[in-house]
Amino acid sequence: MKQTDTPIVDALQRHIKQLPLSFHVPGHKNGLVPREKLPAGFQSFLRYDMTEITGMDDLHSPEGCIWEAQQLLTDLYQTRKSYFLVNGSTVGNLAMIMSVCKEGDTVFVQRNAHKSIFHALKLARLNPVFLDTEYDRDLQAAGHIGLDTLTAAYDRFPSAKAVVFTYPTYYGMAGMKEDIIKLAKQHGSFVLVDEAHGPHFILPEPFPASSLELGADIVVHSAHKMLPAMTMGSYLHVQSADVPLEKLEFYLQALQSSSPSYPIMASLDAARAYLAGMTKADQSFALQRRDLLALLLHRKGIEVIFPDDPLKMMLRKSGYSGYELQKTLEQVHIYTEMADAAQVLCTLPLVKQGDDAFFNEAAQKLSELKLEERPACLFPAPILSQQKVSALALSYKEQETAPIEWKDIQEVTGRIAAETIIPYPPGIPCIMSGEKIAEEQTLAVEEWLQQGVHIQGGQKLKEKKLAVFIDNQINN
Repeated sequence: MKQTDTPIVDALQRHIKQLPLSFHVPGHKNGLVPREKLPAGFQSFLRYDMTEITGMDDLHSPEGCIWEAQQLLTDLYQTRKSYFLVNGSTVGNLAMIMSVCKEGDTVFVQRNAHKSIFHALKLARLNPVFLDTEYDRDLQAAGHIGLDTLTAAYDRFPSAKAVVFTYPTYYGMAGMKEDIIKLAKQHGSFVLVDEAHGPHFILPEPFPASSLELGADIVVHSAHKMLPAMTMGSYLHVQSADVPLEKLEFYLQALQSSSPSYPIMASLDAARAYLAGMTKADQSFALQRRDLLALLLHRKGIEVIFPDDPLKMMLRKSGYSGYELQKTLEQVHIYTEMADAAQVLCTLPLVKQGDDAFFNEAAQKLSELKLEERPACLFPAPILSQQKVSALALSYKEQETAPIEWKDIQEVTGRIAAETIIPYPPGIPCIMSGEKIAEEQTLAVEEWLQQGVHIQGGQKLKEKKLAVFIDNQINN
């Protein structure tokens, strides 16, 4: 097999050419039913929405085209074994944590992790120890764990079973170094990395190094975030011989759909081939087009900031909050990844030489953008600096039976949170159930409510109330 091969795509196309008649699921029968309501293009696409019939293999027991596609993925990333995920990186994060940890294990996790990491910790009834990250004042965002912070964590919890890193951060910062992974390995911990935004990091400089190269044991990639794959299409990579594959594969089967999406798998197959075919000339072309786009934005008075990942950029405009700038861009139908108080975050496509369609469209829409000049005004994002090393005040098991009450946001400082508050995107919890609430956390929530930020969790946030555990009844 060659990296230019696409076994799943080819198998689907061979099957469609037979003009097959479906007496199997799904109920749309290769797009023949229904013939109304759906657009023609969508109707045609349904032909690719296949199931596990002869010749199409089985994701949960692959022997044919899916096995071949996953083997090509393994070869590309140079891993022990790699897998396709059809339920997003969320299922990968759940499976990697649950496969190497058991109830009661202590796990280090950086504070600015995705909510799926915290869900895995709770489902597995682990004892999380949260590690605060360094704050980057230039990018105005939380970065990575410092070596001193991890050292302090091991001083307090020397038998931690695993360390869960997020690399790169949502904002494209890739400050994690090989020495911090070595420290974890020296203490016998598994190194688990949510590398959702870095599937392209196997490309050469100026792209950062993949955590697979830095020594991680298990890595999860959101192919759909940075590669041309469909939403929910992700990869999971195992590097270490110490990872129990049978246990991992059990969780992948238990947590993923038993009816996996063939369009998603085909897009993962094609995205892997696309990445493998990326040349130095393609890479140079993509970065040149990015720089031209930055110049167009600069001419509109927009400041462009590039983090470590060349496919991420932050936009700022004097006198505008990030939310205001995002809404202004949407007026000319430019939709960005997210906004915070200070800036807008954009993700760029990994295009190849000669593919100008995206950037031509961007130039056209930017030509219509009108931005009024405003007096300079600072819109700082909340800095949620926590203790460098902290544990839950109430374990997940204890939380299951502890009674709760609802209190005004101004009254919950110092109380133990009974719900998790997550601004989304990026999906990084501000307050986690079971931890003591700091004043800066409540101030951040109030500010987000005032700015209209979308928040997951917080059943009564519209009433400016948070759920907390009743102090005098905990452990009674």
